[in-house]
Amino acid sequence: LSTLPTGFLEQYLRRSITMAKQTPEEKHRDELIDELLKGYDSPESFWGESGLFANLKKRIVERTLDVEMDNHLGYSKYDPKGHHSGNSRNGRGKKTVVLGDDQVEIAPPRDRNGDFEPQLIPKGQKYFKGFDDRIIAMYARGMSVRDIQAALLEMYQVDVSEGLISQATEGIMEEVKAWQNRPLDAIYPIIFLDCIVVKCRQDGKVSNVSVYLALGVNMDGHKELLGIWIAKTEGAKFWLSVITELQNRGIKDIFIACVDGLKGFPEAIESVFPQTQVQLCIVHMIRNSTRFVNWKDRKELCKDLKTIYTAATEQQAEMALDAFAEKWDGKYPMISKSWRTHWQNVIPFFDYPEDIRKAIYTTNAIESLNRSLRKVIKTKGAFPTEASVMKIFYLALANIAKKWTMPIRCWKSAMNQFAIKFANRMPM
Repeated sequence: LSTLPTGFLEQYLRRSITMAKQTPEEKHRDELIDELLKGYDSPESFWGESGLFANLKKRIVERTLDVEMDNHLGYSKYDPKGHHSGNSRNGRGKKTVVLGDDQVEIAPPRDRNGDFEPQLIPKGQKYFKGFDDRIIAMYARGMSVRDIQAALLEMYQVDVSEGLISQATEGIMEEVKAWQNRPLDAIYPIIFLDCIVVKCRQDGKVSNVSVYLALGVNMDGHKELLGIWIAKTEGAKFWLSVITELQNRGIKDIFIACVDGLKGFPEAIESVFPQTQVQLCIVHMIRNSTRFVNWKDRKELCKDLKTIYTAATEQQAEMALDAFAEKWDGKYPMISKSWRTHWQNVIPFFDYPEDIRKAIYTTNAIESLNRSLRKVIKTKGAFPTEASVMKIFYLALANIAKKWTMPIRCWKSAMNQFAIKFANRMPM
């Protein structure tokens, strides 16, 4: 015993005790693993292109395809039942597939009649479903087709065609159609309506198209994208068709609709939901107000505008607007005029306490959504088709929505206020 290495006896005893506690199935599995590991002498012999791991994946795939062939023929290999059955095995083919992070050459079985349709890796397909999912994930993050091709070539040493990428994302359109036509809740306390303009190729020319978005806040305070629509231009007439569609999909009432300053927009909403209060987006109002303001004046002017929309009451807001006009009309007369023109749709939030104001007057929800979308589409020069616009927006929005796990801040307090103000419209 004195000649044995230090700790050897202790390790031997521990292993013996562990082996004694193992079930026959566990011992059998260990024996299989030991058999597989024969010849292992370095990490390369395990992880290398022709190493144990790659060979194991290759054999598992081929064995699975053999089982599928058995099920297809109705008998196993060398089974006498196969004699004069009308179909039999016909050797093996040769195919290179992507398994995980590796490119592996397999030998799928063939039948004489040629009607065997493998399910694990269908004919004409070189990739598992997970591979398509990775293409879709890259596409959803705004990567161009060329960027996806380069990334897949770098990761898997696979040169993927544009057609394959289009095929991988094409199946999304059926999902989009089902999502776009799903039924909606009967009541949404708040809905935000906005539009993003992107470039798209139409009839060989690049032109602007408008992507319409409707974001609802349900009774539990959770944000929910209600739909995506595409049109050549933004207009109140098209918004009317959007709002009508929302009604047809099940919406019976909206308490507050937050919109931008598009002419005719409030009237379009009120024609479908006459009881809905229309609140203009203050962010849009500020943005329009500062569009032609000199840079050196912008900070001070925005500070003065803030006194208007942060006023405690409507009367104080009017006084702040008068003070703003007196100070700035000489230099920028259109700003105060614009606020006065839209005043009836600017002031509704003054009827609400701070909790509801936070939810509606800045329209942070839709602005945050737009920022996230612009990060995705900023690499796109022009979309090839309107369908590609719909696909990228749907996939990007699905990723963004994963973060919407919590209700809007102060929602319980806001709902208490809604229950008082809209008592006859609240569900029992």
